[in-house]
Parts: sequence; C-alpha cells; structure tokens
Amino acid sequence: MTPLELFFDLVFVYALTQVTALMADDLTGRGLLRGLLVLALLWWCWCCYAWLGNTVRADEGVVRVALFAVMAAMFVVAVTIPEAFDDLPGGLSGPVVFAACYLVVRVLHLVIYWHAARGDEGLRRQLLRAVLPMLGGALLLFSAALLPQQLADDPARVSTIRTALWVLALAVDYGGIMAIGADGWRIFSAAHWTERHGLIIIVALGESLVAIGVGVTHLPISWPIIVASVLAITVTAALWWAYFDVVAIAAEQVLHRAEGAARAALGRDSYTYLHLPMVVGIILLALGFKKVLSYVGDGSAHDLTDPLHGLGLYALYGGVVLYLLGHLGFRLRNMGSVNWPRAVTVVLLVALVPLADRLPALAALAVLAVVCVGMVAAEVRLFGEDRRALRDASLAAHGAGPEPGR
Repeated sequence: MTPLELFFDLVFVYALTQVTALMADDLTGRGLLRGLLVLALLWWCWCCYAWLGNTVRADEGVVRVALFAVMAAMFVVAVTIPEAFDDLPGGLSGPVVFAACYLVVRVLHLVIYWHAARGDEGLRRQLLRAVLPMLGGALLLFSAALLPQQLADDPARVSTIRTALWVLALAVDYGGIMAIGADGWRIFSAAHWTERHGLIIIVALGESLVAIGVGVTHLPISWPIIVASVLAITVTAALWWAYFDVVAIAAEQVLHRAEGAARAALGRDSYTYLHLPMVVGIILLALGFKKVLSYVGDGSAHDLTDPLHGLGLYALYGGVVLYLLGHLGFRLRNMGSVNWPRAVTVVLLVALVPLADRLPALAALAVLAVVCVGMVAAEVRLFGEDRRALRDASLAAHGAGPEPGR
C-alpha cells in the first residue's frame, strides 16, 4: 500500500464522522435511513479507488495529481453531507453540490482507470460497461437534488421522493456492477487488496473511538464516563480481534489461490459487497456509543438508571449484529462454511435487546461487552490449534517465524 493511498483515506475518515453526526442529529427512522444511504454512496466511491489502486501505483505520474483532485472533490462531498438531502438557507444548493462533486469523483475514477488499462482490452470493455450504471445512478441523484420547485410547499413529499430516488440510485449502481459480471476486472495483488480493505475496517473502528470521545467532549470527567469508555473500547477491541486475528489472514490466502475472473468475483463479492455491512455495523455502533456516553455523562438530561431506548439501543446492538452478519457472509463466500460461535452470538444479541431495553444504558453496554468478549474467548478455545497454525504459516510466509512463546 502506498503513502498516497493512506493519505487518500483521511478524507473518508472525515466523511465517516460526518455520517455519524448526521444520524445523531436526526435520530429517527428517516434520519437513520439517510445516514445509511450516504454511507453506502461513500463506500462505493472508496471501493472504486480500491480497484484502481490494485491496477496502477497511486503515487506515480499523472495518477498522483489526479488523486489529489479526487481528494478535493471527495472532501467537498464530505463537507456537504449535512445538506445532502435538505438544503440549508443561503449559499449554494447543498444537494446539487453534493451530486456534482460525487459525479466528478466517479468520472475521474473511470478516466484514470481507462488510462491505467492501456493494452488490456478486457478491462477497458468492462470499464465501458460500468459507465451505464454510474451515469444512471448519478442522474437519479441529480433528479433528487433538482426536484421541481412546485413541490417546495410540501416538504414531507419532497423528503420522501428525494429519499426514494437515492435508494433507486444506489440500487442501479450496485446492481449494475453485479449484473455486468466479473470477467474483465483485475485483482493483481491479493496482499494489497486485503491490506487495503483491512485498513478501511480500521478507519471505521477509529470512527467508533472518535464517537466515544465526541459524546463527552463538553462534559466533566466522571466514573460513569470512565467505565463507559472502557466498555466501549472493549467492544471495539473484540470487533478488531474478530476480523484481524484469523479472518483477514485466511481470506487473503483464499484470494491468493484464486485466479483470473474467479479472483475478481471473489474480491467483488467478499470485499466490495460483503464488507459494506461490516462498515455499516461499525458506524451504527459508533452512533450507539455516542448515545450511551451522552446518557451516562450528562446528569442534567439523564439519570444513570435511564435505559437506552429506541434507535440508540438498536444502533448499539444492531451495529454489532450487522457486523457479525457481514462476517458470516464473508466466510460463507470465501470458505463455504459457517462460523457457529458468531452465528450464536448474533442470535443471542437479538434475544438480549428486550432485556437491554429495560436496563440502564451503562448496564446495556456492559452486557454487550461481555457477549463480545465471550465470543472471542470461545473462538480462541474452540479453534486454538487451527488458529495457531494459520497465524504461524502467515508469519512464515512474510519472513517472520512463529509467534513468540510457541
């Protein structure tokens, strides 16, 4: 992975914080849906450049300059997230600026990719096929941004239509890429590909840590804040462990063994599509952390005995559930098997939601932490020998030797 790719991802760090803030400011079903739609769009942009970065060095020649231009456009997209659906008074039209900069990001991706695909007719044919869903999705976003003025006297109707157009835009873009198939796409380096996606998982987990701090920025430190912070870090660490301890290593080996169109299809399904629920789950968890910290830290608004009701609780538990469901799909696609400890954990967390709804917010977070740590401990216990063998083989392949203490 190049330093420029790391630099490029900093824009997405900011964008993810914007998505969390968007949902926190409108903690309703509509607000949650809009936040998830924005997140899905940002993910699609990031994935486009992950594919590009596996084809050409991102920090060499004209590609370097082009990526700086992409970063500028993507940063404006992130800045405009609060106005992506509803324009604020004064200034330019937020929805139009958002849609225009998004289109710039997507067009520049195809132009750079076309340049990088010199001499590869199969890849260039695939890029031409990808133009149609991209333009279809962008057209729908512009349609949402430019709804007829005569609807302005009915804000609820405008909101519903705009949200529906966003859903349709993403369905066209995501579905169109799946429909054109994997033949022609290229994944030249399995190691780069998996490292790139591992980094974006870390970026998302980092946003969950940011949410912990943001939730108590203006509050005096207290024991409830300290305990909640430690519990939130514990949950985040368990999710990190669930991905990087074994899954990331095993998936890289499977991808490395695949070739040609089979490798491209595996990369598309396992990473471009199935990593999305993981990232969405982490961002929902970040939203849940933010609400818990505001409950336990702000004594003027809540008592320590107050339960975390509604969407805040669903984001907290549902975020982990969605993350683990992404893992289950990931393993099923890569290895054709089910990770039963994670499947059991999903069922257990869903069953615990009614109980958590009656517990104080801090206790609900503690229950979540215990379940997540229990899942990790169960996996280490059940798969200990296979885990050690896999990790030692990976270290040996990278020139390091077995892990210390073996």
